[in-house]
Amino acid sequence: MGSVMRVLRRVTPRVARDAAADPHGDPLAVLMQRSGRGDQGAFAELYDATAGLVHGIVLRVVRDPSQSEEVVQEVFVEIWRLAPRFDGTRGSVTSWFATIAHRRAVDRVRSEQSSRDRVEREGVKAIDRDHDVVAEPVVDRDHTEFERRRVRKALDRLTVMQREAVELAYFGGHTYREVAALLGEPEGTIKTRIRDGMIRLRDELGAPA
Repeated sequence: MGSVMRVLRRVTPRVARDAAADPHGDPLAVLMQRSGRGDQGAFAELYDATAGLVHGIVLRVVRDPSQSEEVVQEVFVEIWRLAPRFDGTRGSVTSWFATIAHRRAVDRVRSEQSSRDRVEREGVKAIDRDHDVVAEPVVDRDHTEFERRRVRKALDRLTVMQREAVELAYFGGHTYREVAALLGEPEGTIKTRIRDGMIRLRDELGAPA
């Protein structure tokens, strides 16, 4: 909650028009009206009452706990910004929150998939899908020592961070997520290192584009 509220303090919502009291006496709707007028205390109460619901929706879609926490933060920042627009006559607070949470979660999954596809297209287009053409000269006994030295020389031209990521992924057989865990880095950072490293290797080895 603290991190969410720190972000929210940097966001100034539009001044909302005074809303009529909720005809059904919904306490969440009242908190929503106060939040729409910039009441951070009311929004903190609203967060406490609905965070579990939002997190559950996001986690079911995203499945990754750490990413789910990030998405939940994004959801509540969006809710804070849009609070002045909330109209209780069109639905309940919880249904509105659920809609925003689900949309954000789906967006994150699509973004991750798009990023994964882009990395594979750009960084692996010189690699045989069944077996890595960079690793193959190292493990195939029919290749000459010259070719092995050539691969090692190409690897040595990578940065230290690129080389360790590439070696873990393609020589060690680890997934992006496993490499990220082993190196203590975000998965997105590891994907970028591997992509850049494979492009450099492709150029060094003269592999066809």
